[in-house]
Amino acid sequence: MSTIKEKTLKELENKVNDLESFIAKRGIGSSYLSRAEKIQRNFNIGLFVGGVALVGGIVAYTLLKDEEDEE
Repeated sequence: MSTIKEKTLKELENKVNDLESFIAKRGIGSSYLSRAEKIQRNFNIGLFVGGVALVGGIVAYTLLKDEEDEE
């Protein structure tokens, strides 16, 4: 069974998390933070897509190079 201390700690943690999310959504600089998060997400997606394209290009090049060498 949970003790009163554990229940109180969980309640306090939930309250702090709620307060932090409220401040993040409506606090000072929240619009800048959300823009920065979007920019970071788009940058990460771009890096991932670029990496996949690079690997695909290298694989295609090596496959085509091997076929030309065999002729």
